Amino acid sequence: MRLLLVRHGQTPSNVDFLLDTAIPGAVLTPLGERQATALPEALADEDIEALYASTLVRTQLTAAPLAAARGLDVLVRDGIREVSAGDLEMLDGHSEAGRTYMETVFAWSAGDLERRMPGGENGVEALARYDSVIAEAADSGAGTVAMVSHGAAIRMWVAARADNVDIDFAAARPLDNTGVVILEGSPSDGWKVLTWEGAAVGVTGPGSEAGPAGRPLDEIE
Repeated sequence: MRLLLVRHGQTPSNVDFLLDTAIPGAVLTPLGERQATALPEALADEDIEALYASTLVRTQLTAAPLAAARGLDVLVRDGIREVSAGDLEMLDGHSEAGRTYMETVFAWSAGDLERRMPGGENGVEALARYDSVIAEAADSGAGTVAMVSHGAAIRMWVAARADNVDIDFAAARPLDNTGVVILEGSPSDGWKVLTWEGAAVGVTGPGSEAGPAGRPLDEIE
């Protein structure tokens, strides 16, 4: 299966660098709406047969133009929502809260699955829910599937599940709004990242950890 993981369009919380993860979440900014409108053309070469979005409204708004252009229903699934910030919800991502959030997310990718987000989920729970939606899509028989999800959740899952992307790689490459990671594989055979925001991916390389909306941790005040 060819799997396109798409980050949602820009929201006011992105602009303010807030840890906004609860349902229903923020709507799109005017820029975010334009980003969503541009998705059908950006993905014109992809033969998308199924389209998923999370239970947060920003992913559904981002998916809507693509669904309309392709004549697809948007399959809304809770499993691909953002990593819950728990007690850190709506705190400043520039602060220690942002550091704790991303350190926890990438600890899960490294295998420390029992570690729990303060007041939130642990790695077992977060990966299991994401895996369940991926498995559903794989079982559907669709050749190419697009999922509109969230930056931290995508990077966490890819670093944990892709054979050719490690934590350093994913942590050093935050996703822009409507950025796309394209993978190929299956739950049984494993996954390989083909491109990360348009750049071909071969082997993993060193990098530095990054904040929840793409700000390097050494820039968090």
